[in-house]
This record gives sequence, C-alpha cells and structure tokens, in this order.
Amino acid sequence: MAQLRSVSCQRSIKLVYYSCNSPGNSSGLLAAASRPLHTDALRNRQQHLIQQQQQQQQQQSNHHHQQRLLQRHLQQQLFWQSPLLGARCLNSAEQQRQHAQAALAESKDEKSTAAGCRPKGAARAPPNFEGTPQRDPLDVSFNDPIAAFKSKTTWELVRAYMVYMICSSEKLVEHNMKLMKAAKKILGTKLFSVLMKATFYGHFVAGEDEEKIKPTLKRLRSFGVKPILDYSVEEDITQEEAEKREVESSVSSAGDDGNKDAGALPQYHVDKSFADRRYKVSSARTYFYLNEATCERNMEIFIKCLEAVSADDAKEPRAQATGATFGTGITAIKLTALGRPQLLLQLSEVIMRTRKYMEALVGGQGNVLTHHKTIKDLEQYYAGVHDNKDVQQFLQNVTSDKEGILHLFPWSGIVDEDSQLSETFRVPDPTTGQMRRLISQISPKEEEMFRNMIRRLNTIVKTAAELDVRIMIDAEQTYFQPAISRITLEMMRKYNKNKAIVFNTYQCYLREAFREVSNDLEQAKRQNFYFGAKLVRGAYMEQERARAQALGYADPVNPSYEATTDMYHKTLAECLRRIKVMKDSGDDAGKIGIMVASHNEDTVRFAIENMKSIGVSPEDKVICFGQLLGMCDYITFPLGQAGYSAYKYIPYGPVEEVLPYLSRRAQENKGVLKKIKKEKRLLASEIRRRIFRGQIFYTPKGNYVPI
Repeated sequence: MAQLRSVSCQRSIKLVYYSCNSPGNSSGLLAAASRPLHTDALRNRQQHLIQQQQQQQQQQSNHHHQQRLLQRHLQQQLFWQSPLLGARCLNSAEQQRQHAQAALAESKDEKSTAAGCRPKGAARAPPNFEGTPQRDPLDVSFNDPIAAFKSKTTWELVRAYMVYMICSSEKLVEHNMKLMKAAKKILGTKLFSVLMKATFYGHFVAGEDEEKIKPTLKRLRSFGVKPILDYSVEEDITQEEAEKREVESSVSSAGDDGNKDAGALPQYHVDKSFADRRYKVSSARTYFYLNEATCERNMEIFIKCLEAVSADDAKEPRAQATGATFGTGITAIKLTALGRPQLLLQLSEVIMRTRKYMEALVGGQGNVLTHHKTIKDLEQYYAGVHDNKDVQQFLQNVTSDKEGILHLFPWSGIVDEDSQLSETFRVPDPTTGQMRRLISQISPKEEEMFRNMIRRLNTIVKTAAELDVRIMIDAEQTYFQPAISRITLEMMRKYNKNKAIVFNTYQCYLREAFREVSNDLEQAKRQNFYFGAKLVRGAYMEQERARAQALGYADPVNPSYEATTDMYHKTLAECLRRIKVMKDSGDDAGKIGIMVASHNEDTVRFAIENMKSIGVSPEDKVICFGQLLGMCDYITFPLGQAGYSAYKYIPYGPVEEVLPYLSRRAQENKGVLKKIKKEKRLLASEIRRRIFRGQIFYTPKGNYVPI
C-alpha cells in the first residue's frame, strides 16, 4: 500500500511538471493535476492531456506551414517583378551575416522604441545628454549595405539604383541637359516636376526651399549626419552671354592696362577663350556678375541658408544653451557671387607680384612669411632711401612678430577699414625710394564695389557667428584663388577668435596646395586664431590646364591622379601633425579644424588610421568628413553612425532652377563609374535583403546623435 501511494505521488508530481510546461495549460487543469488521484483515473487523464497537446501542436504546425508558403509566394512574386532580376544573389554566408546584423538592429530599435514610448498627449521628453548615444561599429572597408542605407526607404533605394543606371550611360549623360529641357516641353511644368522629383531631383536635391528641406535635415541628423547647405539655383545662360558678362566685369573701366605693365602676369587677366568659366567644369557652381543688385540678392540667399541650418536645431530641447546647431551647422558660399570678378583678379595679381618682389629682396622663392626676415633686415635693404617719407611709412605698416615679418601690407584694413586698394598695395623701389604700384589702375567706382563686396562678406560671417553656424568659402579658379584665400584668412583672424567659424577650401590637385596650407597654418599659429580648412581634390583641372597652355604660364595642376592623392595625404598628415603637437603641448587642439571632403575610400581610411595613430578621437571635433547628397552614402552614413563627424553637402532650390546643378551631378557621376559600380552593388544587395526579409515597407528611424 505504501508503494502504491509512492507511485501515485510520483505520477502526480510528473503530471504537475508536464502540465506546467504544456502550452495549452490552464489554471483549472494545473489545480486538478496537483491533487492525488486514483491510478486508473490518473492514467486516463494523462492520455487525454497528451492527445489535447498533440492536437494543438498539429494546428500550430499547419498554421506556421501556411504562413511560410504564403510568405515564400509573395517573395517570389516580388523578386520576379524586381528591376534587379539580373543582379547576382549574395552568397549564403554574406546573407547570414547581414541577417544577423539586421536582427540585432531591429532588436535595438524595438528596445529604444519601447523605452521611448509615452502616453498619448504626453510632453516630449528632452534628449538624454548624460547617457551614451547610439553608436555602431565602423566597417572601414565600407562594404556593409545595411549600415549604408538604413536611413533610406526601399523606394529611395530603387530610385537611387535607377539614377545610377542612367548615369552609367555615356550617351544619356552627355545629352542630359537637352533631354531634360525636351521632357519639360513635352510634359509641361507640373508633370516634369513630378518626373524629376521621382528621379534625379529627388535623389540629388533636398527640396525647393528652407521649409521643404527640413524633413531631410531632420532624418539625416537622426542617423548621425549633419548638413552643409547650398542654394543651388543657377542662371541657365548661353556661352555667348557668359563670355560677354565675364569680359565686361573682369576689365577695369580704365582699360586692361595690366598686361602693359612691366611686371604684369597674364594669368590674372581675362581671356575671352576662357571667359565662360563653366568650360570643362562639371562639379562646381559658377556665378557670372551682372550688377551690384544681384550680389546683394546672393548675400540675402546665403543668409537664408544660415538661418535654415540654425532653425533646423532650434526646435530641439537643449540641456544647456550651446547655440542653435551645437556649433555643427555649415553653409557654403562663393566669393564670386558677392562682387565683381575684376577685383579678385587684380588682388590676386597683387599677391603674386608681392611674392616676386620678396624673392628679389631676399634672393629666394616663396612668400614673405617663409623667409623669417625681420624689420631690421628690411631697414637695411632700404638703407639707401631710408630718409624717404613714403619708405618710412611703408616700414611702419609692415606686420611682424618675434619670428619675423608676417606680411608687407596692412591686410586687416581690407576687411576692417575704408582703405583704398590703389594706395594700399605699393612698395618702395630700393634704389630710388619711389613707391611702385602693384595693382592695376582702379577707378573710385571700382574701389566702392570692392568695399561693397567686403561688406557683404562681413555681414554673412557676422550672421554666421551670431547663429553659431560655420561658413565654408569655396575654392575657385587659380586666377581668383590668391585673393579669395587672403580675404578668407583675414576673416578667420577677425572672427575665429574663440572657435572656427570661417573655413577656407584648398584644392589638392594644385602643386602649391601643401605650401599654401602650411603657410596659412603658420599664420594662424603666429596670430593666434582658429584655423578651419576643407580639403578637396578640386573641380577645375581640365580648364586650368587648357588655360595655362593657351596663355603660356606654368601648369598649376599636379601631373597625375596619384600625385594629387599624395598631395592630399601629405597635406592632411601635416594638419594632423600640428594637431598632435598642440595636444602634446597642452594647447587647444581645436584651434585646427579640418574637413576631409572626399568621395575616395582610401583617403577616408587614411584619415581614420592617422587619427588613431596620433590619438585624435572623433570626440575631439577637429576632423570631420563630407560628401555630396546622393553620392557615396556607403561612406557618409557608416561614419556618422559610428560616431565620426560626418556631413552631407545639401543642395536645394526650385526644380526648374536647379537643372544646371543636376546636369553637373550626372556628368560627375559619369566620371566616377568605379564608385557608381560599388554603390549599385550595395544598393542591389540591400534591396534584395529587404525583399527576402519582408521589409519592403521599412520606415527609417534613427536614434543617433551627431558628434
């Protein structure tokens, strides 16, 4: 009898365990199973429960099988209807890796969504600045399609793939402007606008105005990427009209007597053959001077860009007042939009003539800064004419420090005072003491135009400083660039006292790029201001070479693509070296800010590797990366999501008025077919992954905080 009770108890315990683990268990069954039962009754009850469980399992199995069949049928239909039918499938190992990453990302999204949910109507909680922001590991091979495109809807991926397919056709790209104009005539304005927004415009342009681009900016920021705004409207004028405007605005009203001067440099005088500055240029916007009123309108447009970048973050809650954009917003401007090009030509010639003057004075090449000559050295040089009043006044105006002469002219007067150009740029003849004019003849009206150009630039930079938005002054042709760089450097000296507000742009396909950057870094160090630089490869190579050959001056461009890459890396390495020196000495490493503006993977990897080797982290905020909207997303977004400072160059403007910009983007993509091939491969991979995972209606939701 005792054995029977023991068996009954054991079976009762087993039944309790079985019932607790049964998916069909109820509280009534569990309670009944836990009570002592007669052995036969217990056996019958067990058999009944087993049959019940088997029926439930069979029903679930049938249901899951039907679901799998339905899902497989839908996937096959979508796959055969896909425009990517001919693309190769990923191998199984790659699929498993990507699926695992996607599952992890989805899990993170679910957790963050659950953590962030709140009752309907509840106030939005401010961002958690104390917690660690979301960060992803960086694949420096830039081969991860999930990281590259998690900010995109599936439709946006298909559109991008279609656009790159079109850009791969040389004939379509070559005649793209004619085709767009023809489509506009056939379809009419409204239908043409719809077509463009579904293709090129939608891919390369953020929107029509400051309001319509805000959703794009918000989404970029949620995936760790910041904006560089550029209002990309251009006049669509004929070559004849462009040449006419350029010639008229590049010659003084007194005539082009500069070519007749003894020291004239033909490079800095207009030539009708190259007056249309769009010639052989595919990636840079061109402004042609019309009148002063147009320059005023351009200034107002640039200020609107600043306000748009600032307002983008102004609505977000702040832990503390740090400025409207965390100090991360940027607007790009061109100096040729703000004034008469003749003035930049003349000022550039002054700078180059001054260099030649110094070469004769010290018997060596380079600019004033590099020779470390002192005021005493200069006085000895002018010893024979030292009593001359003009010579004495000239020596008083020379800027120097304990390391030597910085520059011969009071450049601060160019941006601070109402100085006259014709009176400022004069040097004494060491033999006679007579003052020699280094600038071509300039009329009082043109002097006023120069002051207006500087006033416009001052207004823009002052507004940027007030809004905590940075200004990037774009590089232009070599015959404008000495003046642009000099004016930009003076703006840095004036406004970059506590942080880098103004950035200059350096084109590394130029032979002098390393020397120019090194000299400007030295200026910043010796005059104690923050230095900002955007390093690019360059946009005017073919034009520069053709012009140099035609006008008979030395080709300013590096001989090969490899030489340009070496120049870029050498220049970037010098900037990083100086940052390390400042860090090691306890100085503020933030006094040097560099944007690596490149679509080249090797250059981006070079920057990342060198940052690590010298101990510069993304949080130091001294190195950032930039690419164009609609190009190289597989570089920009992984960088931003991994915690690097990443930017997209964001063009915007009305559909019809940005056609010249869209034409340039198509031309530029034609020239980088290798990059297009990789981006197409990654796009195809991600589209397939979403189809097979049932994520066709994927909605991008980022939880990243830009650095």
